[in-house]
Amino acid sequence: MIRKILEEKSGYKVWWNGDERGDYSANVGSAEKAGDVKNGLINDKYISKIETEKGFVNFWLSEKALEDGLRFALQEKFDFLKKQKIQVEFISANPTGPLTLGNARGGVYGDVLANVLEKCGAKVVKEYYVNDAGNQIEILGHSILKDDKAEYAGDYINELALRLRSGQAGGPKDVGEKAAEIILDNIKKTAKDMGIDFDVWFSERKDLREKGRIDEIVKWLKEKDLAHEKGGALWFKASQFGDTEDRVLIKENGEPTYFCADAAYHKNKFVDRKFDKVINVWGADHHGDVGRIKGFVEALGFSAQLEIILMQFVRLLENGKAARMSKRKGTYVLVEDVLREVGKDAFRYFMLTRSANTHMDFDMDLAKEQSKKNPVYYIQYSHARVCSILNKFEIPASLAGRRNPKSETIPNIKLLNSKHERQLILKLIQIPEVLEDISKDYQAHKLTTYIYELAKTFTDFYENVRVLEAESEELKRARLSLVAATRQILEKVLKLMGISAPEKM
Repeated sequence: MIRKILEEKSGYKVWWNGDERGDYSANVGSAEKAGDVKNGLINDKYISKIETEKGFVNFWLSEKALEDGLRFALQEKFDFLKKQKIQVEFISANPTGPLTLGNARGGVYGDVLANVLEKCGAKVVKEYYVNDAGNQIEILGHSILKDDKAEYAGDYINELALRLRSGQAGGPKDVGEKAAEIILDNIKKTAKDMGIDFDVWFSERKDLREKGRIDEIVKWLKEKDLAHEKGGALWFKASQFGDTEDRVLIKENGEPTYFCADAAYHKNKFVDRKFDKVINVWGADHHGDVGRIKGFVEALGFSAQLEIILMQFVRLLENGKAARMSKRKGTYVLVEDVLREVGKDAFRYFMLTRSANTHMDFDMDLAKEQSKKNPVYYIQYSHARVCSILNKFEIPASLAGRRNPKSETIPNIKLLNSKHERQLILKLIQIPEVLEDISKDYQAHKLTTYIYELAKTFTDFYENVRVLEAESEELKRARLSLVAATRQILEKVLKLMGISAPEKM
């Protein structure tokens, strides 16, 4: 709110400083323009001081700005996205094996991103696309039957073989479909353990193939002259839409490709269900699929409404070295094993600490650390400390963050003029800007940076400001109101991240 107001008033892009250079700054290009901005805003109600340095303008916020900014920050929801209908599809791992650490990173990222988009006013659908048809399901069946076409291996295959072969489940396709259902049930349980609740589990077999949507998309592409036959196969003219080559839709044997199913799925997203925005959170191993699906969506006429986020790889570290846990042929790490070791809260926080396009190391030792070295512990301890302060006094429920904020939630800003009080207020009013930025650039990892900085800012306040022994009752109440506002923001962000907010530790 405050940043947007300053940008509207100055006519320039404004960014957060929060240091001796000012609360906010703008690069206006020249000393002359900086002077013009200063002269135009020097008496503005939201600015207590304004200085220029060459082509830069530095702003210090007034008490009015701090008060209005804090009131805005304590809102339950924001309207940045104005009720847009957005689908976030994430994880979507094939039901041919249990969830691995690689799948999990996109799971946490997609879940938190969807939470933020909803907080910003969107109507969000969290969705998992289930690839429960096609060649990989038959291969799964062959693997369980352990014939010469088997490819998958591991303890879970052996367990499924004992369960399904003893029941005489049928041929490879039938066995594969039954095994996929069992595996999917396990995936659903693991997702729940990760703190993820999907709104939709979209089945390729039931929701696309059995409903004729594969045939529909093939017919549509032919009618639009966007497909051609070559070598007995049907091809999408992907090269017309920026791809490096045309892509196969229907193979020589009449079986649709993964891409054909994906095309039908995306038509369902945009045309049938009419999402305003579709965000696919994929693993980096799907980078080769990006061009073809973007080309198809462009052919549909929705290219501006599709966003694809590729999650880079995760490496598990233990004792400072790459480690593997609960190995299946020693090739991957299971989510359930890591969750068992570190717990949901640390798991989600650490999975969110890096941008999607950056490789990340998951430090098992740090995640299990019960001290301030562990950022999750540090943040939760700060929340518990806030609760401890408030519990010592009869604080109205609205002040303690249990109802929507009302006027009494806002402290008397005039009394809170020390450095540490002001820094805490400034950090609290920054949260709407952080959420709005994420709603535009989808960089959900910014939440981990913000909440850690907020916890640190509160700790500095706590160690330097006497809340319980304030010089007057009025000052004590103002400081308690500030502590209560801190609790509300900490709880809000932890909830968005899917992390618990303990009142005692």
